[in-house]
Amino acid sequence: MNLTQLKGMFVAAGCIKLFAKPLAANDNSKNQVYFGPGFNALNLFPNTGIFADSSPKNPIFKARLQFGWMLPNGQLTEAPNAQLILYPQYPEVRFSGFLKGCVAAPSDLMAGRMAGRILFLGVTSARGVVGYVVGAKSEIAGEFRAVNLEATDGVFTELALPNIPSGADSRDRLLGELHRINQKGWIDSKQLDSSGVLKPCNASQCGGFTLEAELGIPKNSATEPDFLGWEVKQYAVGDFDRIESSKPITLMTPEPNGGFYKNESTEAFIRKFGYADKKGRADRLNFGGRHFVGQRCPPTGLTMRLTGYDKASGKITDANGEIALVSDSGEIAAAWTFGKILEHWSHKHTKAVYVPSQCRTEPQRQYAYGHKVRLAEKTDSLKLLAAFACGEVYYDPGIKLENASTKPKKKNRSQFRVASRNIKALYETVKVVEV
Repeated sequence: MNLTQLKGMFVAAGCIKLFAKPLAANDNSKNQVYFGPGFNALNLFPNTGIFADSSPKNPIFKARLQFGWMLPNGQLTEAPNAQLILYPQYPEVRFSGFLKGCVAAPSDLMAGRMAGRILFLGVTSARGVVGYVVGAKSEIAGEFRAVNLEATDGVFTELALPNIPSGADSRDRLLGELHRINQKGWIDSKQLDSSGVLKPCNASQCGGFTLEAELGIPKNSATEPDFLGWEVKQYAVGDFDRIESSKPITLMTPEPNGGFYKNESTEAFIRKFGYADKKGRADRLNFGGRHFVGQRCPPTGLTMRLTGYDKASGKITDANGEIALVSDSGEIAAAWTFGKILEHWSHKHTKAVYVPSQCRTEPQRQYAYGHKVRLAEKTDSLKLLAAFACGEVYYDPGIKLENASTKPKKKNRSQFRVASRNIKALYETVKVVEV
Protein backbone atom coordinates (compact mmCIF):
# COMPACT_ATOMS: atom_id res chain seq x y z
CA MET A 1 0.00 0.00 0.00
CA ASN A 2 1.18 3.54 -0.72
CA LEU A 3 0.28 6.87 0.88
CA THR A 4 -2.26 7.78 -1.79
CA GLN A 5 -4.11 4.51 -1.27
CA LEU A 6 -4.04 5.00 2.50
CA LYS A 7 -5.60 8.46 2.15
CA GLY A 8 -8.34 6.95 0.03
CA MET A 9 -9.06 4.40 2.75
CA PHE A 10 -9.40 7.15 5.35
CA VAL A 11 -11.89 8.96 3.12
CA ALA A 12 -13.83 5.73 2.64
CA ALA A 13 -13.94 5.41 6.44
CA GLY A 14 -15.69 8.78 6.65
CA CYS A 15 -12.69 10.93 7.59
CA ILE A 16 -12.66 14.63 6.79
CA LYS A 17 -9.25 15.39 8.33
CA LEU A 18 -6.02 13.41 8.53
CA PHE A 19 -3.05 13.96 10.83
CA ALA A 20 0.29 12.16 11.04
CA LYS A 21 2.92 11.88 13.77
CA PRO A 22 6.32 10.14 13.56
CA LEU A 23 6.61 7.97 16.68
CA ALA A 24 9.62 7.98 18.98
CA ALA A 25 10.75 4.82 20.74
CA ASN A 26 8.91 5.88 23.91
CA ASP A 27 5.64 6.33 22.02
CA ASN A 28 4.04 2.99 22.87
CA SER A 29 1.28 1.40 24.90
CA LYS A 30 3.39 1.27 28.07
CA ASN A 31 4.62 4.86 28.10
CA GLN A 32 1.60 6.31 26.20
CA VAL A 33 1.96 8.31 22.99
CA TYR A 34 3.01 11.93 23.34
CA PHE A 35 0.45 14.24 21.72
CA GLY A 36 2.26 17.50 22.35
CA PRO A 37 2.69 20.32 24.87
CA GLY A 38 -0.25 22.24 26.27
CA PHE A 39 -3.80 21.11 25.55
CA ASN A 40 -3.82 21.82 21.82
CA ALA A 41 -4.49 18.15 20.96
CA LEU A 42 -8.02 18.63 22.35
CA ASN A 43 -8.69 20.93 19.42
CA LEU A 44 -7.66 18.30 16.87
CA PHE A 45 -9.30 15.12 18.13
CA PRO A 46 -12.98 15.08 19.22
CA ASN A 47 -13.83 13.44 22.53
CA THR A 48 -16.95 12.39 24.39
CA GLY A 49 -16.31 14.58 27.44
CA ILE A 50 -13.50 15.73 29.71
CA PHE A 51 -13.46 14.73 33.36
CA ALA A 52 -11.08 14.95 36.31
CA ASP A 53 -9.47 11.66 37.38
CA SER A 54 -6.72 12.57 39.78
CA SER A 55 -5.30 12.78 43.26
CA PRO A 56 -4.20 16.00 45.01
CA LYS A 57 -0.57 15.19 44.14
CA ASN A 58 -1.25 14.16 40.57
CA PRO A 59 -3.94 16.30 38.88
CA ILE A 60 -5.01 14.87 35.52
CA PHE A 61 -7.96 14.97 33.16
CA LYS A 62 -9.15 12.22 30.87
CA ALA A 63 -11.11 12.43 27.64
CA ARG A 64 -12.63 9.32 26.05
CA LEU A 65 -12.40 8.92 22.29
CA GLN A 66 -14.66 7.12 19.84
CA PHE A 67 -11.63 5.38 18.41
CA GLY A 68 -11.00 2.46 16.12
CA TRP A 69 -8.01 1.01 14.25
CA MET A 70 -8.29 0.66 10.50
CA LEU A 71 -7.20 -2.71 9.17
CA PRO A 72 -5.30 -3.13 5.87
CA ASN A 73 -8.57 -4.17 4.19
CA GLY A 74 -10.22 -0.89 5.25
CA GLN A 75 -12.42 -2.37 7.96
CA LEU A 76 -12.45 -0.82 11.45
CA THR A 77 -11.92 -2.53 14.78
CA GLU A 78 -13.07 -0.68 17.88
CA ALA A 79 -10.64 0.24 20.65
CA PRO A 80 -13.16 0.96 23.45
CA ASN A 81 -10.64 2.14 26.05
CA ALA A 82 -8.81 4.73 23.93
CA GLN A 83 -8.48 8.07 25.66
CA LEU A 84 -6.51 11.26 25.92
CA ILE A 85 -4.83 12.01 29.25
CA LEU A 86 -4.16 15.65 30.09
CA TYR A 87 -1.33 16.36 32.51
CA PRO A 88 -1.74 19.96 33.76
CA GLN A 89 1.51 19.93 35.74
CA TYR A 90 3.65 19.88 32.56
CA PRO A 91 1.28 20.61 30.69
CA GLU A 92 0.93 18.00 27.95
CA VAL A 93 -1.45 15.47 26.41
CA ARG A 94 -0.82 11.75 25.90
CA PHE A 95 -2.76 8.99 24.16
CA SER A 96 -3.44 5.73 26.01
CA GLY A 97 -5.72 2.68 26.17
CA PHE A 98 -5.58 2.22 22.40
CA LEU A 99 -4.78 -1.53 22.56
CA LYS A 100 -6.84 -2.61 25.56
CA GLY A 101 -10.02 -4.45 24.61
CA CYS A 102 -9.34 -4.21 20.86
CA VAL A 103 -9.51 -7.61 19.16
CA ALA A 104 -7.33 -6.71 16.16
CA ALA A 105 -5.13 -3.87 17.36
CA PRO A 106 -1.66 -3.36 15.81
CA SER A 107 0.03 -4.52 19.00
CA ASP A 108 3.28 -5.49 17.26
CA LEU A 109 3.86 -1.88 16.26
CA MET A 110 2.25 0.00 19.15
CA ALA A 111 3.61 -2.06 22.07
CA GLY A 112 7.26 -1.95 20.99
CA ARG A 113 10.00 0.64 21.16
CA MET A 114 10.81 1.13 17.49
CA ALA A 115 11.61 4.62 16.27
CA GLY A 116 10.50 5.72 12.81
CA ARG A 117 6.95 4.35 12.88
CA ILE A 118 4.27 6.73 11.58
CA LEU A 119 0.90 7.07 13.29
CA PHE A 120 -1.97 8.34 11.13
CA LEU A 121 -5.14 9.62 12.79
CA GLY A 122 -8.26 10.52 10.83
CA VAL A 123 -11.18 12.53 12.19
CA THR A 124 -14.67 11.67 10.95
CA SER A 125 -17.67 13.94 10.49
CA ALA A 126 -19.36 11.94 13.28
CA ARG A 127 -16.62 13.02 15.75
CA GLY A 128 -14.85 9.68 15.67
CA VAL A 129 -11.11 9.05 15.36
CA VAL A 130 -9.59 6.38 13.10
CA GLY A 131 -6.01 5.17 13.55
CA TYR A 132 -3.48 3.43 11.32
CA VAL A 133 0.21 2.82 12.02
CA VAL A 134 3.04 1.76 9.72
CA GLY A 135 6.55 0.53 10.39
CA ALA A 136 9.67 2.59 9.76
CA LYS A 137 10.65 0.54 6.68
CA SER A 138 7.22 0.57 5.03
CA GLU A 139 6.60 2.24 1.68
CA ILE A 140 4.17 4.66 3.31
CA ALA A 141 6.72 5.76 5.94
CA GLY A 142 9.29 6.30 3.21
CA GLU A 143 6.88 8.42 1.19
CA PHE A 144 5.95 10.47 4.24
CA ARG A 145 9.58 11.18 5.10
CA ALA A 146 10.37 12.07 1.50
CA VAL A 147 7.70 14.76 1.48
CA ASN A 148 9.47 16.30 4.51
CA LEU A 149 6.42 18.10 5.84
CA GLU A 150 6.78 20.20 8.97
CA ALA A 151 4.42 19.77 11.91
CA THR A 152 1.51 22.19 11.56
CA ASP A 153 -0.37 21.50 14.79
CA GLY A 154 1.99 20.88 17.69
CA VAL A 155 3.58 17.50 16.95
CA PHE A 156 1.12 16.66 14.15
CA THR A 157 1.20 17.30 10.42
CA GLU A 158 -2.14 17.69 8.67
CA LEU A 159 -2.33 15.86 5.34
CA ALA A 160 -4.69 16.79 2.51
CA LEU A 161 -7.37 14.23 1.71
CA PRO A 162 -8.75 13.73 -1.82
CA ASN A 163 -11.95 15.70 -2.48
CA ILE A 164 -11.93 17.13 1.07
CA PRO A 165 -11.34 20.90 1.54
CA SER A 166 -7.97 21.53 3.19
CA GLY A 167 -7.39 24.15 5.85
CA ALA A 168 -6.23 26.60 3.19
CA ASP A 169 -9.28 25.82 1.03
CA SER A 170 -11.70 26.41 3.91
CA ARG A 171 -9.99 29.71 4.72
CA ASP A 172 -10.26 30.88 1.11
CA ARG A 173 -13.91 29.84 0.89
CA LEU A 174 -14.70 31.64 4.14
CA LEU A 175 -13.02 34.83 2.99
CA GLY A 176 -14.78 34.57 -0.36
CA GLU A 177 -18.16 34.38 1.35
CA LEU A 178 -17.34 37.30 3.65
CA HIS A 179 -16.28 39.34 0.60
CA ARG A 180 -19.63 38.59 -1.05
CA ILE A 181 -21.49 39.62 2.10
CA ASN A 182 -19.45 42.81 2.43
CA GLN A 183 -20.24 43.74 -1.17
CA LYS A 184 -23.99 43.40 -0.57
CA GLY A 185 -23.97 46.48 1.68
CA TRP A 186 -27.04 46.79 3.89
CA ILE A 187 -28.80 43.46 4.39
CA ASP A 188 -32.30 43.08 5.82
CA SER A 189 -32.19 41.56 9.29
CA LYS A 190 -33.06 37.86 9.21
CA GLN A 191 -32.49 34.45 10.69
CA LEU A 192 -32.36 30.92 9.31
CA ASP A 193 -34.42 28.54 11.44
CA SER A 194 -33.46 24.94 12.14
CA SER A 195 -35.55 23.71 9.20
CA GLY A 196 -33.76 26.02 6.76
CA VAL A 197 -36.53 28.64 6.44
CA LEU A 198 -35.56 32.32 6.35
CA LYS A 199 -37.49 34.51 8.79
CA PRO A 200 -37.37 38.18 9.78
CA CYS A 201 -35.36 39.10 12.87
CA ASN A 202 -36.01 42.27 14.86
CA ALA A 203 -33.91 42.14 18.02
CA SER A 204 -30.57 43.50 19.16
CA GLN A 205 -28.78 40.14 18.66
CA CYS A 206 -29.84 39.84 15.02
CA GLY A 207 -26.44 40.94 13.68
CA GLY A 208 -25.07 37.48 14.34
CA PHE A 209 -28.17 35.70 13.06
CA THR A 210 -28.15 37.72 9.82
CA LEU A 211 -24.50 36.92 9.14
CA GLU A 212 -25.06 33.25 9.89
CA ALA A 213 -28.10 33.19 7.61
CA GLU A 214 -25.99 34.61 4.77
CA LEU A 215 -23.48 31.80 5.39
CA GLY A 216 -26.24 29.17 5.44
CA ILE A 217 -25.89 28.48 9.18
CA PRO A 218 -29.23 27.67 10.89
CA LYS A 219 -30.13 29.24 14.22
CA ASN A 220 -29.57 26.87 17.16
CA SER A 221 -27.49 24.59 14.95
CA ALA A 222 -25.26 21.79 16.25
CA THR A 223 -22.42 22.64 18.60
CA GLU A 224 -19.78 22.40 15.89
CA PRO A 225 -17.77 25.26 14.40
CA ASP A 226 -20.06 27.32 12.20
CA PHE A 227 -18.46 27.27 8.73
CA LEU A 228 -15.97 24.67 7.43
CA GLY A 229 -14.25 24.40 10.81
CA TRP A 230 -14.37 28.15 11.55
CA GLU A 231 -16.36 29.65 14.42
CA VAL A 232 -17.98 32.87 13.20
CA LYS A 233 -18.22 35.80 15.64
CA GLN A 234 -19.93 39.07 14.78
CA TYR A 235 -19.60 42.27 16.82
CA ALA A 236 -20.61 45.91 16.47
CA VAL A 237 -18.24 48.74 15.53
CA GLY A 238 -18.67 52.41 14.77
CA ASP A 239 -16.00 52.51 12.06
CA PHE A 240 -15.08 49.65 9.70
CA ASP A 241 -11.47 50.87 9.62
CA ARG A 242 -11.15 50.65 13.41
CA ILE A 243 -12.16 47.11 14.27
CA GLU A 244 -10.60 46.77 17.73
CA SER A 245 -12.49 48.37 20.60
CA SER A 246 -13.68 47.89 24.15
CA LYS A 247 -17.06 46.60 22.95
CA PRO A 248 -17.84 43.06 24.10
CA ILE A 249 -17.88 39.88 22.04
CA THR A 250 -19.73 36.84 23.37
CA LEU A 251 -17.34 33.88 23.29
CA MET A 252 -19.53 31.06 24.58
CA THR A 253 -22.69 30.41 26.58
CA PRO A 254 -22.25 27.22 28.66
CA GLU A 255 -24.73 26.66 31.46
CA PRO A 256 -23.32 26.15 34.99
CA ASN A 257 -22.84 22.53 36.02
CA GLY A 258 -22.41 23.21 39.73
CA GLY A 259 -23.57 25.37 42.63
CA PHE A 260 -27.05 26.55 43.63
CA TYR A 261 -27.97 27.21 39.99
CA LYS A 262 -27.47 23.56 39.08
CA ASN A 263 -28.66 21.98 42.32
CA GLU A 264 -31.91 23.95 42.56
CA SER A 265 -33.32 25.70 39.48
CA THR A 266 -32.81 28.78 37.36
CA GLU A 267 -35.94 30.35 38.83
CA ALA A 268 -34.80 29.75 42.41
CA PHE A 269 -31.37 31.13 41.50
CA ILE A 270 -32.83 34.36 40.12
CA ARG A 271 -35.11 34.82 43.10
CA LYS A 272 -32.19 34.38 45.50
CA PHE A 273 -29.39 36.23 43.71
CA GLY A 274 -31.21 38.45 41.20
CA TYR A 275 -32.64 41.94 41.58
CA ALA A 276 -35.66 43.98 40.46
CA ASP A 277 -35.46 45.30 36.91
CA LYS A 278 -33.55 48.59 36.93
CA LYS A 279 -35.58 50.05 34.05
CA GLY A 280 -38.78 49.77 36.06
CA ARG A 281 -40.34 46.93 34.08
CA ALA A 282 -42.97 45.51 36.39
CA ASP A 283 -42.82 42.05 37.92
CA ARG A 284 -39.41 41.25 36.42
CA LEU A 285 -36.23 40.03 38.10
CA ASN A 286 -32.82 40.15 36.43
CA PHE A 287 -29.45 38.59 36.99
CA GLY A 288 -26.74 40.48 35.13
CA GLY A 289 -23.59 42.54 35.47
CA ARG A 290 -19.95 41.98 34.55
CA HIS A 291 -18.26 39.49 36.87
CA PHE A 292 -14.45 39.52 36.85
CA VAL A 293 -12.21 37.08 38.73
CA GLY A 294 -11.48 38.42 42.21
CA GLN A 295 -13.93 41.33 42.00
CA ARG A 296 -17.30 41.63 43.73
CA CYS A 297 -20.10 42.49 41.30
CA PRO A 298 -22.33 45.11 43.00
CA PRO A 299 -25.65 44.22 41.28
CA THR A 300 -25.50 40.56 42.35
CA GLY A 301 -23.18 40.70 45.37
CA LEU A 302 -21.25 37.74 43.96
CA THR A 303 -17.51 37.38 43.38
CA MET A 304 -16.11 35.21 40.61
CA ARG A 305 -13.36 32.85 41.83
CA LEU A 306 -10.91 30.79 39.79
CA THR A 307 -9.96 27.89 42.05
CA GLY A 308 -7.36 25.26 41.18
CA TYR A 309 -5.42 27.50 38.77
CA ASP A 310 -2.09 29.19 39.48
CA LYS A 311 -1.86 32.51 37.67
CA ALA A 312 1.91 32.87 38.16
CA SER A 313 2.79 29.55 36.49
CA GLY A 314 -0.20 29.42 34.15
CA LYS A 315 -0.95 25.85 35.24
CA ILE A 316 -3.92 23.97 36.66
CA THR A 317 -3.07 22.79 40.17
CA ASP A 318 -6.33 20.96 40.87
CA ALA A 319 -8.19 19.05 38.15
CA ASN A 320 -11.35 19.42 40.26
CA GLY A 321 -11.02 23.21 40.11
CA GLU A 322 -13.72 25.49 38.77
CA ILE A 323 -14.88 28.95 37.87
CA ALA A 324 -17.40 29.87 40.53
CA LEU A 325 -19.68 32.74 41.57
CA VAL A 326 -19.43 32.99 45.36
CA SER A 327 -21.59 34.99 47.79
CA ASP A 328 -20.21 37.05 50.67
CA SER A 329 -21.10 34.17 53.00
CA GLY A 330 -19.11 31.69 50.87
CA GLU A 331 -22.04 29.98 49.15
CA ILE A 332 -21.37 28.85 45.60
CA ALA A 333 -24.18 30.36 43.54
CA ALA A 334 -23.05 28.87 40.21
CA ALA A 335 -19.98 27.03 38.98
CA TRP A 336 -18.37 25.65 35.84
CA THR A 337 -15.89 22.82 36.36
CA PHE A 338 -12.60 22.97 34.49
CA GLY A 339 -13.61 19.84 32.58
CA LYS A 340 -16.72 21.56 31.21
CA ILE A 341 -14.83 24.73 30.29
CA LEU A 342 -11.99 22.81 28.59
CA GLU A 343 -14.46 20.70 26.64
CA HIS A 344 -16.63 23.61 25.52
CA TRP A 345 -13.71 25.79 24.43
CA SER A 346 -11.81 23.08 22.53
CA HIS A 347 -14.98 21.87 20.81
CA LYS A 348 -15.69 25.00 18.79
CA HIS A 349 -12.94 27.56 19.06
CA THR A 350 -9.88 26.08 17.36
CA LYS A 351 -10.25 28.63 14.57
CA ALA A 352 -12.47 31.71 14.65
CA VAL A 353 -13.22 34.68 12.44
CA TYR A 354 -14.29 37.95 14.05
CA VAL A 355 -16.47 40.02 11.73
CA PRO A 356 -17.30 43.70 12.47
CA SER A 357 -20.82 44.92 11.74
CA GLN A 358 -22.98 48.03 11.78
CA CYS A 359 -26.73 48.30 12.26
CA ARG A 360 -29.43 50.74 11.20
CA THR A 361 -33.12 50.58 12.08
CA GLU A 362 -34.57 52.98 9.50
CA PRO A 363 -36.36 52.33 7.24
CA GLN A 364 -36.05 48.87 8.83
CA ARG A 365 -33.48 46.84 10.77
CA GLN A 366 -30.51 46.12 8.51
CA TYR A 367 -26.87 45.12 8.92
CA ALA A 368 -23.67 45.74 6.99
CA TYR A 369 -20.41 43.82 7.47
CA GLY A 370 -16.90 45.21 7.25
CA HIS A 371 -14.14 44.84 4.66
CA LYS A 372 -11.65 43.84 7.36
CA VAL A 373 -11.96 40.75 9.54
CA ARG A 374 -9.72 39.07 12.08
CA LEU A 375 -8.70 35.44 11.65
CA ALA A 376 -7.76 33.86 15.00
CA GLU A 377 -6.03 30.47 15.12
CA LYS A 378 -4.25 28.04 17.45
CA THR A 379 -5.94 28.49 20.77
CA ASP A 380 -5.51 26.40 23.90
CA SER A 381 -7.85 25.97 26.85
CA LEU A 382 -5.04 27.11 29.14
CA LYS A 383 -5.00 30.43 27.31
CA LEU A 384 -8.68 30.81 28.18
CA LEU A 385 -8.04 30.22 31.89
CA ALA A 386 -5.13 32.69 31.80
CA ALA A 387 -7.45 35.28 30.22
CA PHE A 388 -9.96 34.74 33.03
CA ALA A 389 -7.22 35.16 35.64
CA CYS A 390 -6.08 38.45 34.05
CA GLY A 391 -9.60 39.86 33.78
CA GLU A 392 -9.66 39.81 29.98
CA VAL A 393 -12.52 37.29 29.83
CA TYR A 394 -15.48 37.81 32.14
CA TYR A 395 -18.98 36.54 32.90
CA ASP A 396 -21.77 38.84 31.72
CA PRO A 397 -25.12 37.01 31.96
CA GLY A 398 -28.47 38.08 30.59
CA ILE A 399 -30.73 35.98 32.83
CA LYS A 400 -34.24 37.14 33.64
CA LEU A 401 -37.56 36.08 35.17
CA GLU A 402 -40.67 37.79 33.78
CA ASN A 403 -44.14 37.62 35.37
CA ALA A 404 -42.34 36.68 38.55
CA SER A 405 -45.44 36.78 40.79
CA THR A 406 -47.95 35.26 38.36
CA LYS A 407 -46.81 32.91 35.59
CA PRO A 408 -43.01 33.02 35.79
CA LYS A 409 -41.19 32.93 32.45
CA LYS A 410 -37.43 32.46 32.67
CA LYS A 411 -34.63 33.10 30.22
CA ASN A 412 -31.27 31.36 30.63
CA ARG A 413 -28.31 33.24 29.16
CA SER A 414 -24.92 32.58 30.71
CA GLN A 415 -22.43 34.57 28.62
CA PHE A 416 -18.64 34.63 28.80
CA ARG A 417 -17.34 37.68 26.99
CA VAL A 418 -14.18 39.47 25.95
CA ALA A 419 -13.52 43.02 24.79
CA SER A 420 -12.86 43.13 21.07
CA ARG A 421 -9.32 44.43 21.57
CA ASN A 422 -8.42 41.53 23.90
CA ILE A 423 -9.11 38.50 21.66
CA LYS A 424 -5.37 38.25 20.94
CA ALA A 425 -4.93 36.89 24.47
CA LEU A 426 -6.82 33.75 23.43
CA TYR A 427 -4.90 32.71 20.31
CA GLU A 428 -1.35 32.28 19.11
CA THR A 429 -2.10 34.23 15.95
CA VAL A 430 -4.66 36.93 15.17
CA LYS A 431 -4.40 38.44 11.68
CA VAL A 432 -6.35 41.32 10.16
CA VAL A 433 -7.37 40.32 6.64
CA GLU A 434 -9.04 42.33 3.87
CA VAL A 435 -11.93 40.44 2.33
